[in-house]
Amino acid sequence: MKRIFLAILIHLLMLMNASAQWVQTNGPEGGYINCIAISGSNIFAGTLGAGVFLSTNNGSSWNAVNAGLTSLTVNSLATNGSTIYAGTNTGVFLSTNNGSSWTSINAGLNNHNIYSLAIGGGDILAGTAGGGVFLTTNNGNNWTTLNTGLPTNTTISSLAISGNVLLAGTFGAGLYLSTNNGNNWSVVSSGVPNNTIVYSLSIIGSTIIAGTNAGVFLSFNNGSSWVAVNTGFPSNIVVLSLAISGGTIFAGTNYGVYLSNNNGSSWAAVNTGLTNTYVLSLAVTGSTIFAGTQGSGAFLSINSGSSWTSVNSGLFNSFIWSLGIIGSNIFAGSTTGGVFLSTNYGNSWAAVNTGLTNIHIGSLAISGSNIFVGTSGGGVFLSTNYGNSWTLVNTGLPSNPMVTSLEISGSTVFAGTFGGGGVFKSINNGSSWVAVNSGLPANTNVKSIAINGSNIFAGTQNGGVYLSTNNGGSWTAVNTGLPSNVTVNDIAISGSNIFAGTIYGVFLSTNNGNSWTAVNTGLINTNILTFSIIGTTILAGTNYGVFISTNNGSTWIPMNIGLNSTNVQSIAISGNTVFAGTDARGVWVSPLGGVGFEENQDETKINIYPNPFTSQTTINFSEYQNNSTIKIVDLQGKVIKSINFSGKEFELEKDAMQAGMYLIQVTDDKQNFTSKKILIQ
Repeated sequence: MKRIFLAILIHLLMLMNASAQWVQTNGPEGGYINCIAISGSNIFAGTLGAGVFLSTNNGSSWNAVNAGLTSLTVNSLATNGSTIYAGTNTGVFLSTNNGSSWTSINAGLNNHNIYSLAIGGGDILAGTAGGGVFLTTNNGNNWTTLNTGLPTNTTISSLAISGNVLLAGTFGAGLYLSTNNGNNWSVVSSGVPNNTIVYSLSIIGSTIIAGTNAGVFLSFNNGSSWVAVNTGFPSNIVVLSLAISGGTIFAGTNYGVYLSNNNGSSWAAVNTGLTNTYVLSLAVTGSTIFAGTQGSGAFLSINSGSSWTSVNSGLFNSFIWSLGIIGSNIFAGSTTGGVFLSTNYGNSWAAVNTGLTNIHIGSLAISGSNIFVGTSGGGVFLSTNYGNSWTLVNTGLPSNPMVTSLEISGSTVFAGTFGGGGVFKSINNGSSWVAVNSGLPANTNVKSIAINGSNIFAGTQNGGVYLSTNNGGSWTAVNTGLPSNVTVNDIAISGSNIFAGTIYGVFLSTNNGNSWTAVNTGLINTNILTFSIIGTTILAGTNYGVFISTNNGSTWIPMNIGLNSTNVQSIAISGNTVFAGTDARGVWVSPLGGVGFEENQDETKINIYPNPFTSQTTINFSEYQNNSTIKIVDLQGKVIKSINFSGKEFELEKDAMQAGMYLIQVTDDKQNFTSKKILIQ
């Protein structure tokens, strides 16, 4: 009987945990801006994994406008008057109301992976990944394939229309021209190297400009021949985007933005203020230029590129693969934006990248006031002052190492690497490193490291788990019970319980890795990306959100209210608060342990307006309140205000409350309870 009661109690506790509400924090801002389009005073930004964002105030602020989109990866945008078209991984979408809603227009489009769009008159061209070119002449009611003359299964990376001239740039198969509305195509690549990728095309009068992985090419004869115009560019230039304003050509490249005022005869860098110089997209209107970067969001220049300012307020598209907490300081490692710090539970974030020469953060570890970050291709950096500055600590590491995992035990730091380096150890805070790979197969890629006393576990790519009992001096495979050649994305330890996260779910060992058992009951997604443990509570991040177990993995419950099916790459716990780092959607926060940061309006109906608000809001009750208690609760479960109230309408002042998410909890004289979220801006 006791066992039955205990099982019921555990289940109820898990349901309480699982009911916690996730809320997106205010960042970190930035992300991958694949494309930008301007329609009057409206600026649209298409992102990798976060959909479309709209700014109506020249980039000062952005709002997501994704209703109706079935894919949030937007590769291309095009406008025709007030109509906006979005090319995504699930086809083409149309909006006639500035992005407030989108409609799929895919009839006849048998390849839905759209790389490029172009509009000319009433014609719309769509370039696909492996499916060539499609045309619609009726606003997307139906599409027709236009591939005569194109190579089979061609990927169309760029398109341009000028009158009856159609130009298609391919992913490694050259350039193609059509002069009969796409009925047939002819190769026009003379002067362009073989296997060139054409990322961008623009047409000025009789001049065609091609941005490629070999620089810029011009044609003055409808593509019959091309000439390279790369004077002023660095070597290995990749031109990813082009924009034209009057006689000025702007090129977005892997080295920033370049400008030519002489038809490409020479180029000059215009990168002042551009903190990320990998520019994926450009859009120009007059002297105003928007640049979309790989990882750092959008930048604005109002002086033809002479200087740039980051314009990312509300643009949340960061990829957070590592999180760490020191007191009230939360550190988030972005795969393309460096390190961000929040001192107010995610209400605001600031980049802390001084000294970081590589901003591709894949791992993060904290010991006391020492913060280590591992980068992709730049090794390890150390900060001893809460991220205010960073120092490269790579002595003994391979050249340009990809550091995928970091773990600290006392004064010893272990680094797991990708690219054949294996495991490295430092006993002097990273001042020097030595390889500790005895027993590991040659060229082992290490995905994760966990330490339990004198035992060190390394999760590898396609090699399972390895154990060292002598501080890395030697390693032994401990894979009994694990799938063969399994990749172990993360390892977490709680007492004698060791958890391994794989694409096949969670495996548990209670005997130091000697044997493993699958513990996946309740896991509806078994691709485990990360773990976090506090006491007996285990959180698992997957590519379908977060799952929680309070019984050592025996059973799992989804913990995804508000989070949806987001890839969760990192998790950190601070007290009763959980932070989740995601792909494309920044950092999210939720209470842990059933604090109950969720709305419940079964009893008394509440209407709050405005919400969000900046200084004051009105709380209106559908029924008269007689001596009700109104509490304002923050994300930590702390009561900020408590008010006794009688009446039907109450004015709530912001007073000293900081910007962020709160919960209004109302208990009436009959002990009916209701709650509703508010957001202070």
